[in-house]
Amino acid sequence: MSLSADLCLGTVEAIANRLELEETVHTSLASAMDGSPVGAHRVLARNGVAELVYVGMTVEAFGLDSHMCFAFTSAASPVPHFTVDSVLAGPHYAFHLDLIPRLDPGANLAYIDHCYGPLTEVHDETMQIEGLTPAHLSPRQWQLMSAWMLAHRADEDGFRAVFGAVAAYRDHWLGLVEAGVPDEATGGATAEQLADRDARNRAAIFNPEVDPVWARVDQLLGPETSADIQASLKTAARTPSTLQ
Repeated sequence: MSLSADLCLGTVEAIANRLELEETVHTSLASAMDGSPVGAHRVLARNGVAELVYVGMTVEAFGLDSHMCFAFTSAASPVPHFTVDSVLAGPHYAFHLDLIPRLDPGANLAYIDHCYGPLTEVHDETMQIEGLTPAHLSPRQWQLMSAWMLAHRADEDGFRAVFGAVAAYRDHWLGLVEAGVPDEATGGATAEQLADRDARNRAAIFNPEVDPVWARVDQLLGPETSADIQASLKTAARTPSTLQ
């Protein structure tokens, strides 16, 4: 297993095992150029707990090994979503790690303190790792995520050094899923308000006009498959799982 696959798939496995998620979708992905197999689109779920979307693409001819994980809590939950992706493109690695807020961070200090405060030390230590350089993201992309987001390019040593941060973010998120967010930290947000914000937030995060990665996915997999993956990310945990 490649280093980039190890980081993401190890995270997927850890989340699935702890939350007892089961695979509901496993779709093979093929190159739009020659029809050759390039990866998989998987969904793992447990009703009322979480739904995880994984997308992996490996194209040796391009030197590409890309793995993405988004683990979503239910539409009415204040618990942040979790995401990590890991990429090897040519000789360079890159990763993105975050807990995606479910409330407006600027108006909910207690929420920030509860959900993100415990990550501050790990965040700050990771920022000091040698071999990391900040990723080139637009201000809109940063604004849609959290201030604790880590998004960097890395050499091999730097990439290996971030495994601990990914585990720390993952385990903190799993604790939030299991314990929930106390009412005093949610600012009185209703289930309807949480669901509405979540829908609008995801529509922005997975908007091809916001994130240029979707143009590359269109080229690699074809626009129809790319749109299917985007739809999966926008709707996960917002509709009943196929698990019975």
